[in-house]
Amino acid sequence: MAKLTQRTLEAIRPDQAGTTVRDEGGLLGRVRAKSDGSVAVSFYYRYRFDGKSKDYSCGTWPADGLSAIRAQRDDARSKVADGIDPGADKKVARHEKQEAVAAKLAEIEAKRVEDLTVQDMFDAWMTDGVRRKDGNAALRRLFEADVLPGLGGRAVRLVTEHDVRTVLRTLVDRGVNRTAVIARNSLTQMFAWAQKRQPWRKHMVDGNPMDLIEIDKIVSPEYDLDNQSDRVLSPEEIVELRDVLQQAEDEYANAPNKRVARRPLERTTQRGIWIMLSTLCRVGELSMARWEDVDLSTGEWFIPKENVKSSLADMRIYLSPFALAEFKRLHAITGRSDWCFPSYGDENHIDTKSMTKQIGDRQAMFKKEKDGKAPAALAKRRSDNTLVLAGGRNGAWTPHDLRRTGATMMQALGIPLDTIDRCQNHVLKGSKVRRHYLHHDYADEKREAWRVLGARLAEILQPGDESPNIVPLKRAAG
Repeated sequence: MAKLTQRTLEAIRPDQAGTTVRDEGGLLGRVRAKSDGSVAVSFYYRYRFDGKSKDYSCGTWPADGLSAIRAQRDDARSKVADGIDPGADKKVARHEKQEAVAAKLAEIEAKRVEDLTVQDMFDAWMTDGVRRKDGNAALRRLFEADVLPGLGGRAVRLVTEHDVRTVLRTLVDRGVNRTAVIARNSLTQMFAWAQKRQPWRKHMVDGNPMDLIEIDKIVSPEYDLDNQSDRVLSPEEIVELRDVLQQAEDEYANAPNKRVARRPLERTTQRGIWIMLSTLCRVGELSMARWEDVDLSTGEWFIPKENVKSSLADMRIYLSPFALAEFKRLHAITGRSDWCFPSYGDENHIDTKSMTKQIGDRQAMFKKEKDGKAPAALAKRRSDNTLVLAGGRNGAWTPHDLRRTGATMMQALGIPLDTIDRCQNHVLKGSKVRRHYLHHDYADEKREAWRVLGARLAEILQPGDESPNIVPLKRAAG
């Protein structure tokens, strides 16, 4: 039999597709025509094993050279001579290679899982384990700024209570005890979520490090962990607040050069102050209010439960004449927008912390750095003491203190405590049976409570009133 040569193969034409060429030693080649007009020859070695004729692939010309193809043939012939089926041997080799690859991949994956970090846990938790109203934006800022720089690269299996404590103490050393508490709470939530799930659970076989964190031994001794402020504005302070707001408006209106004059508090925020005081609403609920939910004709404000803290339940506030007048003044400013407190461009509501920041920025004397010095003024933020009341003797006040002040005034006016709780949309204590069966909505009682509160505020804020604290209290009927 003539031995194939490179020239013989190159002479094969596409119209010879389907024909067979032969080489010595049982090597056969099947001619194929390719789509581009070229020719390829698939070679195989034909042999007999266990009384059967079999073919063993040896490669394809021209991708494989003749010498390589013949080497494959010679290797197969040698195995047959040794009583080995080359086709079966190739399958075994391929299977063993696949097993080796699978084992290596498993080893790589095991190593990856073993070295999963706190950053990996955080990413998984943010995707599947936590969903907050702001889309987890505040949570992400907290971790990226204050937690992950110290813990993110640490393998979960190696995290100890000491690692966590170091991160929290760093925050306390900066003087941000509240942030340390929030970080502890968030880390506790994340680790508790992970401890119930693989692959994280196997990394905490020695226990959850957060179980050993005692935050009261980490925060500053003077820090109030209960965070129970009892700040209530007195009638004198309410009048003073009205006056300082009006004084700032007058000074700006009469300023010869408004470009350099000190601007008063945002007029929308001024209206918000009196609305929060007279309705007991939360600053976040007010910040997210839509005009479609405020009926100025009936004097009712509907707050959907998604805007309520913890999304507990819808809330309907019956506006007193005092509160309704403030909403009408606000409508004259922002009624063109869908939002009662629109952000820049009217595309959304203002940030829920905006009013709190505006009020806090104007009580700078109460802000201190770790070294006791006043913090540097932030860009595009105010830093003065124009909203400090009573000379600062009673401390700073916040929007939440307005809610407390209004509730305290209701109490002084003889409003029953359970009605005040309902005006604040609090979860009422008591048995589940009672909450399940008793569904009176207290609409009339709440309407009267808000009316009485509004009337009291109107009395306190009578123009020219020199002694608001001696205005007689008119208690609620009954």
